[in-house]
Amino acid sequence: MRTRLLPLLIVLLAGVLLALGFPLAGITAGVEQQRVVVDRIDDAARFASLAQYVTARPGAGKTPDEDERQATLSAELRRYHELYGIRAGVFFRDGTPMAAAPADWRVPEKGEGARAFSEALAGRRSHDPHQIWPWDDDGRIPVASPVVRDGDVVAVVVTDSPTGRMRSRVLHGWLLIGAGECAAMLVAVGAAFRLTGWVLRPVRVLDAASHDIATGRMKSRVAAASGPPELRRLARSFNEMADNVEEVLEQQRAFVADASHQLRNPLSALLLRIELLALELPEGNEEIASVRTEGKRLARVLDDLLGLALAEHAAADLQLTDIAALAAERVGSWRPLADDEGVLLSYEGQRAVTGWADPVALSSALDALIDNALKFTPAGERVTVGVAPDGETVRITVCDRGPGLTEDELARIGDRFWRSGRHQNVSGSGLGLSITRALLAGGGATLSFAPNRPHGLRVTVVVPRNPP
Repeated sequence: MRTRLLPLLIVLLAGVLLALGFPLAGITAGVEQQRVVVDRIDDAARFASLAQYVTARPGAGKTPDEDERQATLSAELRRYHELYGIRAGVFFRDGTPMAAAPADWRVPEKGEGARAFSEALAGRRSHDPHQIWPWDDDGRIPVASPVVRDGDVVAVVVTDSPTGRMRSRVLHGWLLIGAGECAAMLVAVGAAFRLTGWVLRPVRVLDAASHDIATGRMKSRVAAASGPPELRRLARSFNEMADNVEEVLEQQRAFVADASHQLRNPLSALLLRIELLALELPEGNEEIASVRTEGKRLARVLDDLLGLALAEHAAADLQLTDIAALAAERVGSWRPLADDEGVLLSYEGQRAVTGWADPVALSSALDALIDNALKFTPAGERVTVGVAPDGETVRITVCDRGPGLTEDELARIGDRFWRSGRHQNVSGSGLGLSITRALLAGGGATLSFAPNRPHGLRVTVVVPRNPP
């Protein structure tokens, strides 16, 4: 979930930072240029104050005072150009220069300079020139200011400034903004990691606890001490639900165990009375034989119910076990019974394969599976038990050559009290495989059923090879 949530948060944060960064960069460039424009307007105003006393055109007859004023203006423009590298000049309305530096510089005929000159002729100072960006290598800023005498515009002061230093300052400001954006992005990503971890940690714990309970570890609970208030409340509700479910299951198991145990005594007394009654009836009475058979069947059901309750309640004692040796030992224990029934029982597989299992529970499960296979395998046929490693698991197979089961029956096998209609004459309570499944599930093992070609049933037990 974090891999899906983090990119979304990062994209949103990056979008917010970019949405703030681009306008800030534009404002920075605008402020730098406005500072230059204001400074040039002040310079142009100073030159205009000097030029308003120069009345004669160059080459016309002038008084000594006029010559001195024009010389002073020309000297100021030259020093200004030499010091700052800014072209500056004072031009009459027709564009004739009153004074200029450099001397051959003239009013631009087009572009920003021509527009600024036209605005100054109309009595307006330059304002809002075209924005110069750091990549505009040939960009310049023209500024014009009118020279007013007796309320009339008689000349125009024009400055044409290079923008190298200004563009450098803008670029430096942009680099600082970019560095700030990167630092803010790193902080935001770190905050997003912490935020998603804080939000999703209770979800992961809740998911793990749900999985544990789903696989039979009913004691798993969620620590409701971190995360948002809603998730802490959910964790507490989950713990309450788990407590209630565990309590109900414990009550069911206790009821089954107590009922099975309490019914054994009256059933034993009943069977004893049936045996006493049989002594007073003629030998071979069919009704007594039928009652005796049903009583024994009921006793087996009670025993299996008690075994199922204990299997579901007992905690698995997982150990590193030699599965192959254990399976071979169980086959050896059942071989005398198989020989009596005329069934060939054999072990096939490796001699040493280790896995993590409860040896007692796995032995009981194998006993139930081998017993079940021998019941349904006719004399002269074979029952095979095999063990083989399969990646991170160990597979135990019990294959018989009995009548097998149909697809519909395979879907129901293992259900409590379920027995195939074709096998009602075989002794059993229908709880053996349920007990086996419960024994295996406590240790993390699984049980599955499939047809054994050409006929029969293949039961597979999968035991993990890695520690829990």
